[in-house]
Amino acid sequence: MNQLRKLAPVGGSGLLGLVGLGLLGYGVQKSLYTVDGGHRGIMFSRIGGVKPDIYAEGLHFRVPWFQYPIIYDIRSKPRKITSPTGSKDLQTINITVRVLSRPEVSSLPDLYRTLGTDYDERVLPSIVNEVLKAVVAKFNASQLITQRQQVSLLIRKQLIDRARDFHIVVDDVSITDLTFSQVYASAVEAKQIAQQEAQRAQFLVERAKQERQQKIVMADGEAQAAKLIGDALQANPGYLKLRKIKAAANIARTISQSSNRAFLNSNTLLLNLSDPQFDASVDKVIKRR
Repeated sequence: MNQLRKLAPVGGSGLLGLVGLGLLGYGVQKSLYTVDGGHRGIMFSRIGGVKPDIYAEGLHFRVPWFQYPIIYDIRSKPRKITSPTGSKDLQTINITVRVLSRPEVSSLPDLYRTLGTDYDERVLPSIVNEVLKAVVAKFNASQLITQRQQVSLLIRKQLIDRARDFHIVVDDVSITDLTFSQVYASAVEAKQIAQQEAQRAQFLVERAKQERQQKIVMADGEAQAAKLIGDALQANPGYLKLRKIKAAANIARTISQSSNRAFLNSNTLLLNLSDPQFDASVDKVIKRR
């Protein structure tokens, strides 16, 4: 019995030691926090509020209960925002932009005081709509397509300046989609069809002119050829006989190259040169000249 009494204090001290060690470990655990890569931290104190210090990546110390860290992701995050806007010529356009933004590291304490951790949800939709409406109103609907790069640069410049007032850094802005109203799209399609039809009609007119010019040239050539033949007959009556001989030679060559056999008399081959009627016909042509 006496031995048990002697061992009791020893066991109680051990238990107290374990409890104390556990409390110490718990306190150490609550006193340390880690800032991950691509993040920054600020400290809120229940006594002094938000501290101006900014904590980089790594392990840091805090006073449990009196202080707790606020962690910000400082990496650029993409966000798509769609806004219905009106163009200079009063056309309704749905424009979608992709905004790449991040918080300004040196202003994290002020950013937390004014906007909290969901700053992008509170600020970006409103200022993007504001900038889009202001920029798109300077261009006609057709210019938004033909000058898309210029429109995108102007939106980017104004959005960077506007976001800076809220301690937000805009790294990039790009137009991802432009959607016009159904009425405007139908009007553009009808205009394109009309232009294509006009171009086709112009092509047909040009082709008709060329064909007419070609016929005029051919007619002039035939008339000139007829005149030359008439002059040749008048100068030499044997010219027509020579032409008949050449024609007969061509006919004979064509028939000889054919696989079918054909028998033709001299009249068919235009070789009736000794026929008195041929000479009489030639004399009549010369007399007419």
